[in-house]
Amino acid sequence: MGHRMLEQQLQLKHTQLRNRLVMGSMHTGLEEGWHNRKRLRAFYEARAKGGTAMLITGGYSPNLRGKLTPISSSFNSYYDVFKHRAYTNAVHKHGGKICLQLLHAGRYAYHPFNQAPSAIKAPISPYKPKAMSLSSIKKTIKDFAHSAYMAEKAGYDGVEVMGSEGYLINEFMAPHTNKRNDEFGGSLENRMRLAVEIVKAVRAKVSEQFLIIFRLSVMDLIPNGSTPEEVTIQALELEKAGVDIFNTGIGWHEARIPTIASMVPPGAFKEASKRLKDVIKVPVIAVNRINTPEIANEILNAGDADLISMARPLLADPEFFNKYNNQLSKHINICIGCNQGCLDHVFKGKRATCLVNPQAAFELDYPLEKTTKAKKVLVVGAGPAGLSSSCYLAEKGHTVTLIDQKMQMGGQFNLAMQIPGKEDFNHTLAYYTNELERLNVTVELGKAYDDSMLAHYDDIVFATGVRPREASIECSDGKRVFAYDEVIRGEVELGKSIAILGAGGIGFDMVAFLSEQKSQSISDFKSQWGIECEPKPYKDDRQLYMLKRSAGRFGSDLGKTTGWIHRQVAKQHSVKQIADCQYHSFDKNGLTITVAGDKQVLAVDTVIACIGQVSNNEVLAKQSDNAKVHVIGGAKLATAIDAKRAIYEALQIAREI
Repeated sequence: MGHRMLEQQLQLKHTQLRNRLVMGSMHTGLEEGWHNRKRLRAFYEARAKGGTAMLITGGYSPNLRGKLTPISSSFNSYYDVFKHRAYTNAVHKHGGKICLQLLHAGRYAYHPFNQAPSAIKAPISPYKPKAMSLSSIKKTIKDFAHSAYMAEKAGYDGVEVMGSEGYLINEFMAPHTNKRNDEFGGSLENRMRLAVEIVKAVRAKVSEQFLIIFRLSVMDLIPNGSTPEEVTIQALELEKAGVDIFNTGIGWHEARIPTIASMVPPGAFKEASKRLKDVIKVPVIAVNRINTPEIANEILNAGDADLISMARPLLADPEFFNKYNNQLSKHINICIGCNQGCLDHVFKGKRATCLVNPQAAFELDYPLEKTTKAKKVLVVGAGPAGLSSSCYLAEKGHTVTLIDQKMQMGGQFNLAMQIPGKEDFNHTLAYYTNELERLNVTVELGKAYDDSMLAHYDDIVFATGVRPREASIECSDGKRVFAYDEVIRGEVELGKSIAILGAGGIGFDMVAFLSEQKSQSISDFKSQWGIECEPKPYKDDRQLYMLKRSAGRFGSDLGKTTGWIHRQVAKQHSVKQIADCQYHSFDKNGLTITVAGDKQVLAVDTVIACIGQVSNNEVLAKQSDNAKVHVIGGAKLATAIDAKRAIYEALQIAREI
């Protein structure tokens, strides 16, 4: 690992950043409404206190039409100035800087008053935008400048002008969405006029030391986007207009290429920030799937960027920088890129949080206070629920013993991290292992629970997890149906033609396990998804079938922001999907099924059951009414393997005990 660099200060024109870590903009759902003011303040304060140099807020619209949804926040009045002073003061108190992101949603706005350069509907919004008139464009430029002026009054150190991800300014830049033939359309000079005019107008309204960050889309990843040559010219012109720092934007929201999900290799888009770095003099921020200090330092040392943006990793651990700086990197709770607590929540209109840190954005709701009465607590089961509850309980001051009948810790994590694209679960398991040691939790592996233990502890937490549900299919000719866990552990021999029963998360994980490569390189990732090249077709040596009992499309209950990726991967590997299907028997000829009333034999040599789980709760039967017994995670409810719920319940049980 090269030199350490993340901790170096960065001198800007009129100010200094205390290190190289920036919290990227993310919407938490706390931006709206007066009642969430204290919560959002606590959220920012925790990250500033954790050592982050500069925070960028979620996006605020400069005017009404630019709002993402009818209830989304805008920033343009003295009321906003008053409300936001609480945030800027909290961050400054801890020596951090904070910038307000100004975002005009353009055609992505989820309401009928949306506007865009041309009246072309976005594939991800039901509302067709109205093409902007010249007077409307002029007014929007003024609105950006006015909001920036007000942001300075509110104590912000700068603004980030959102010019990427397919929002308004980006829509003007790209021929794909800009079909105008006035001075704001056609040539590159005209298409980037809006961006340049906004930066000039902001610069004219704010003081010299007020920062202007511009988030420039370096790779649109859509047909007919800006070319790399055009991006270079845009950057140079914007720099002349007064930009102090460039942030890298990757991919429009409608792009069908994963940019931040867990299957994106760490640091996959570092060359995008390098492209800017090669042509401009002001500092550049690198983004996307940078979740460890090692990757951050590697990018900084290579000269690919001057600053590192982390958004989700600071949900996962607000103390990220301080732990790194105090040589405690092994105690950082690392973001696994799952999107289950953050983006999936925000897209459903819920408050963002984090699978590995349920206190994220709930700092005031779920505090973990030191106990006044230390108890002896036994935790049974060392999977996600047991590991996290042991850590929370010990953090509170209880004396904790953790037992598991297996010889290794991790439970379902050990399976998850074997799935290509989920390697980051390794980090989570390592984090818990290091935390148990730091918190002096007694760990006894290879030890099963028995009832005599009940008397020795004040409280017992059962986190015994789940096991695969078995398929009830008649088998003959020495055939049997494999459970998903034995396949992942490599305990069984697989054939060339495989039927996967079940189309939930585990069924799609099995597709990835059988066909994707583990720890994929950045270049292989790019050729798989056709990033600035032709996608490479697959030559799979196995034929996979996915079967499900219910009718309807496959993967409908997968995560909102990642489900399409899993469906796309199945398509890339030519997986055959059969819905509305009954399973009967499995013998040397294959699997006998009925599809929509029609009986047939599927000539497969292997069948794998991914049909859900059952709780391991046999040991609980006798203690159901005992007040000192608590059940969490999969042992409590096995309907879906859900690490997010397991860790959330672990926190809540620790707050109770």
